[in-house]
Amino acid sequence: MAKRPFDIQAQPGFGFMALLTFFALYLPIAALVTYSFNTADSLSRWDGVSLRWFISAWHNSAVQDASVRSLVLAVSAAALSTIAATMAALATTRTRPYPGLTFKYAFINQPLMVPEIVTGVALLIVFSRIKVWTGYSGLGYLIAAHTAFCIPFAYLPIRARLDSMDLTLERAAADLYATPWKAFRFVTLPLLRPAIIAGFMLAFVISLDDVVITEFVKSGGQDTLPTYMLGQLRRETSPEINAIATVFLALSVVLVTAFYFVNRRKP
Repeated sequence: MAKRPFDIQAQPGFGFMALLTFFALYLPIAALVTYSFNTADSLSRWDGVSLRWFISAWHNSAVQDASVRSLVLAVSAAALSTIAATMAALATTRTRPYPGLTFKYAFINQPLMVPEIVTGVALLIVFSRIKVWTGYSGLGYLIAAHTAFCIPFAYLPIRARLDSMDLTLERAAADLYATPWKAFRFVTLPLLRPAIIAGFMLAFVISLDDVVITEFVKSGGQDTLPTYMLGQLRRETSPEINAIATVFLALSVVLVTAFYFVNRRKP
């Protein structure tokens, strides 16, 4: 009698464990979103539905400054890391294999495996010396730090797309005397565009959500929205934080969903 193939869903208790996992993951988030619409000042008492805390956060100048700074930082870091990741992906795929190529691939993806606390401390040491030498303490350090750790996130979808692309059209362009730049601009880039957009959005979300490295690198008065929320939680727990977190969650969900659809789209 032939054995049935192993199916995890057919195992006893699979459904219960799946439901338990979903509850553990999403019940706290559901509570957060629900209480962001609470009228009461207390986080533990429900007094009715209201947009009070969203309006309060909207008119909070500190939240406005942190939000603008977060968006500028995330857009800048995502754009720079996507450009760097695209060039790195082209350099590691559009070439003949040679000794050290695998090492370069691993080196580019190394930040994914290094704990953020290690990266944060290392950047703090380097940037503190640069601040002493130059006297500059602007947003450039945060942009450089976020760009560095966002490169692997942008690199992975772009590299995957290049690996799966047929070289026939690029070779045809070369046979028709197209320069390498024209072949890239008119052939490779249009085919690569969905992966580039996906890499940009993924890097944007990662930069927007970062707390650990930002805490180590930022100077005074350079709070991003996540670090502002963390600071508020240390001082006082206000329902306004729930409203900010809900908006933050909605933005992240929209971007990740867009990343999913762009990444699965066929050219």
